[in-house]
Amino acid sequence: MQGTKIRVEPPGEKAKKIVEETQKYLSPSIQRNYPFVIKQGKGAILEDVDGNRYIDMNAGIAVLALGTAPDPVVKAIESQARKFIHYSYTDFYYENIVTLAKELIKITPGRFEKKVYYGNSGAEAVEAAIKLTRYHSKRPRFLAFIGAFHGRTMGAVSLTASKPAQVRGFSPLLSGVEHVPYPYCYRCPFHMSYPECNLYCVDYIKENLFQKYVPPDEVAAAFIEPIQGEGGYVVPPDGYFKKFFKLMKDNEIIVVDDEVQAGMGRTGKWFAIEHFGVEPDVILVAKALASGLPLSALVSRAELMSWPPGSHATTFGGNPVAVEAAIATIDTIRKMKLLDNAEKVGAYMMKRLKEIEEKHEIVGDVRGKGLMIGAEIVKNKKSKEPNPAGANKIVEYSWKHGVLLITAGISTLRFAPPLIITEDLAEKALDVIEEGIKEAGKN
Repeated sequence: MQGTKIRVEPPGEKAKKIVEETQKYLSPSIQRNYPFVIKQGKGAILEDVDGNRYIDMNAGIAVLALGTAPDPVVKAIESQARKFIHYSYTDFYYENIVTLAKELIKITPGRFEKKVYYGNSGAEAVEAAIKLTRYHSKRPRFLAFIGAFHGRTMGAVSLTASKPAQVRGFSPLLSGVEHVPYPYCYRCPFHMSYPECNLYCVDYIKENLFQKYVPPDEVAAAFIEPIQGEGGYVVPPDGYFKKFFKLMKDNEIIVVDDEVQAGMGRTGKWFAIEHFGVEPDVILVAKALASGLPLSALVSRAELMSWPPGSHATTFGGNPVAVEAAIATIDTIRKMKLLDNAEKVGAYMMKRLKEIEEKHEIVGDVRGKGLMIGAEIVKNKKSKEPNPAGANKIVEYSWKHGVLLITAGISTLRFAPPLIITEDLAEKALDVIEEGIKEAGKN
């Protein structure tokens, strides 16, 4: 499956029919970006039901690290499915859960003893971390960040703070959660500038929370995203996490690193937190872990796993087919040197996007690491006023011309292609997207 080709203006008639039936029969709580209806794909090229082909800049929302239908993963799935599809790892034993646990312990940062818990999704991993850290610490409170996204189940959505629609109508949520400003330098909530600010956003936690209304000895854990995902692909400045981790350690607060979107090689390292020279106590992995099959993992310091048998479990977590897919995913990332490719192609994309930023008034900020890149669309560079209408126009233009792209935050273009993406395909995609930026900038 080579290149892009728009045979009929999307959405075609087949796509329209499926969209209509989806709206009739499925829950309206799901929000979609545009009516792309996938039929099949291979690698970084996808085809819709009307025969249009596209370059994939989404990877199924940072899930398909190896692209669509990667041969090693398909082979692993087929082989395991012929042996047994399910037998509940929380009630019985099978070997590949141990094999994968050893791999996860090896690739996650921290040279300390670790243990692994499996679930089915990122939100389930977050729920497990909430329970684990509260049980172990015997403390009731949590810290999370403004702009964070940790999922939509009741505990996870209590930590989430990226869009009002995600929490509207669901209160009361989990009690004891305090949200603090994320180090979003382009839109600093304190109207300061880095590095002159001396990372005041960490001092703010100490001076305004811990010294005034949140007893730090009641905080079980702080949930972080090393790079914010739904919040707008926001990258913290150098030194931030070292200062933040020290404050947490001084107060014996467990740090939970949510790598659901940023992990599994997306930033050019196995886990994004590795860019910042710190070691979290707990790491949460999902999305790309099993190349599209439902699987998540909580990897923690072994001593934190003090909860007793029966305190937390799941019927489908650690599914043997998904586990085999994850083992094959890790193996393939290594063999294909995809961490290097993410760094190399990501550097090319950053350079090109920075050049686009210089040329176009509506591109306010470009940031990212590896193949996790955001380009914030604004009304103009001086005001920095968010421009969601402009961002949506760019996304729609890109889709109409053969590139699948979505947004994050209020008005940020989100670049999260498969880690197998080539520089040539990235160039073709960016050519289309720049034309979309030109069009959006005319209005």
